[in-house]
Amino acid sequence: MSAYQLIKKFPDEESARAHLEAQRWPGGVACLFCGSSGKMYSQTRNGIGGYYRCAECSKTFTLRTGTIFERSHVPLDKWLYAIYLVVTSRKGISSMQLSKELGVTQKTAWFMLQRIREACGNDDDDDSTGGGFLRGIIEADETYIGGKEMNKHEHKKLNAGRGTVGKTIVFGVRERGGKVVACVIPNTALKTIQEKLRTLLVPGSTLCTDEHSSYKGMAEFAHFAVNHSAKQFVDGMAHTNGIESVWAVLKRGYYGTHHWFSVKHLQRYINEFAFRLNEGNVRTHTMERINAALGKAVGVRLTYSALTA
Repeated sequence: MSAYQLIKKFPDEESARAHLEAQRWPGGVACLFCGSSGKMYSQTRNGIGGYYRCAECSKTFTLRTGTIFERSHVPLDKWLYAIYLVVTSRKGISSMQLSKELGVTQKTAWFMLQRIREACGNDDDDDSTGGGFLRGIIEADETYIGGKEMNKHEHKKLNAGRGTVGKTIVFGVRERGGKVVACVIPNTALKTIQEKLRTLLVPGSTLCTDEHSSYKGMAEFAHFAVNHSAKQFVDGMAHTNGIESVWAVLKRGYYGTHHWFSVKHLQRYINEFAFRLNEGNVRTHTMERINAALGKAVGVRLTYSALTA
């Protein structure tokens, strides 16, 4: 779907609202407070429709209630276009570029993008209580995100050495031909890495990694490693090419689009890139990917004060 086709499909607030309501309430509007799917009184305020009052509990709500769109004055058709740009831009889109596309301020565009990224991390499959949800052959690896010391302003330099100094560690796993999960971690210690793997992987899965010692000694997984230090990158079925391709895409976005990720917001950027890769693997139609993002937008609130605290 082209941008022109999207704008033709959703030319105004009302057409966008109708689509979002159909996605959120496929069986008809249901009260967000008491759960009733009975009689609803449709209301209009300031010439804008989409307000509902529940006959059961008398509370009023809108499509935006309890979503990333709540308390946003940006029209829903602009929100849809922003989501379209996020899911179709392989290297992401900057807030400056989005502000030009939508005709909003850079501050508003930045806030919109951070809300969308927050929604991208709203993963129903993620079992943070343990037991895992990724299965089969899993590749695991870590990478480092951050600018080079030589390129930093003098007052930001750490002057503490070379290599990974001043960078943030990102850990990721990828099912062969399947789902990507990535997150910021504080260190690459054995305890940190192995706790994360046990949270993500189903016991009995096959784990492929490099030679890093933190991956060793996990009896619940069949473990195969390649020795990158010895220039060994493939050993039969053992390799980490899939997860390394994720890092390549993330860093192309870092250097080519954003130029810098704040450590504070880095996880949201990772959410966005992982979502785009995951949805691109299973959904070929752009509208399906947009709808997947809309599904994740429910139950997520990110206020500006929380974002900038």
